Amino acid sequence: MRGLDPRIHGLLQGRQDVDGRDERGHDGGEGMPMARTMAKNAASASRKSKAPKRVTRRYSDILYEVKDQVAWVTINRPRVMNAFREQTLDQLIDALRSTRDDPSIACAVVTGAGDKAFSAGGDFYAMKRLTWVNAAMWNDRMQGLAMTIRGLAIPVIAMVNGWCMGGGHELALWCDLVIASENAMLGQTGAKVAACPTVGATQYLPRIIGERLAREMIFCARRFSAKEAAQIGLINKCVPQKDLLKETLVWCETIKGHSPQTLRQTKKSLNFESDLLYASWQHGMELLAHVWGSEESLEGMNAFLEGRKPDFQKFRMRNKRALEHYLDGNARDLNTSPAMRRAK
Repeated sequence: MRGLDPRIHGLLQGRQDVDGRDERGHDGGEGMPMARTMAKNAASASRKSKAPKRVTRRYSDILYEVKDQVAWVTINRPRVMNAFREQTLDQLIDALRSTRDDPSIACAVVTGAGDKAFSAGGDFYAMKRLTWVNAAMWNDRMQGLAMTIRGLAIPVIAMVNGWCMGGGHELALWCDLVIASENAMLGQTGAKVAACPTVGATQYLPRIIGERLAREMIFCARRFSAKEAAQIGLINKCVPQKDLLKETLVWCETIKGHSPQTLRQTKKSLNFESDLLYASWQHGMELLAHVWGSEESLEGMNAFLEGRKPDFQKFRMRNKRALEHYLDGNARDLNTSPAMRRAK
């Protein structure tokens, strides 16, 4: 009975209601049958239910609110540029999945707290703890969030303000629409910190901006301003920072006026081709598993946290020496048993 009007609740429990009527529903013999009382109060409850509701959930790393049929999901870690950790990913998944419990929700908006960053991607203090053994604990969460966003029956809008980098940019890629303020900067920084953007970037970027630009963005860690991103089709729209929320609300109101059935069916159809990339996602997850905990990845993340330039050359030179040692062994017949080696 939770959530019922107290008067109706009392009547259904057979207790005396707040107006002093007895459990039979009569007011001292003059009155009103229980059915009429229930109808009156049900009508009152119905009128109250039509008022706009604001629904919130409490989380540690994100903010969640449903207002005027729009679900607002905000990564609330501005001290670390809204970088996410395992708990953040879990909470994003939970909040977005909860929109399925309310069919009146027309769309969802994902954004970051403050005006400096949408999300800088994974929190390096979380990612430094990853290894090949525990990689699935991170990778499955990333893929789970992506599939949650893509699997929702409603459009999901990324409202980007400030830095949108690495895994944060992949989060924007998973969304259906992207609107960004003029101060936004979007990019893939994996090559700079020895991480691999195989959780959407390598799959979607070639289809969104073309193969050549995608390779430049990933190999050269190229960044795009919001204006440039709109020009190449990486985002839908670039607006002045002061207008970001207002313009996002215009999109939300537009979507609210459209058929939910059509939105659901067309989103599923639009996802068809990229859904066929699921095997590539699985492939990418295993590649990424071997990156976590590697010397190169730790050098990249530690250099970033220490504010220095990473030294990736030492790995190239070490690998060169290892290959030279291998080739020298071949030349000296070390790849056969000692009894069969040629005398020198």
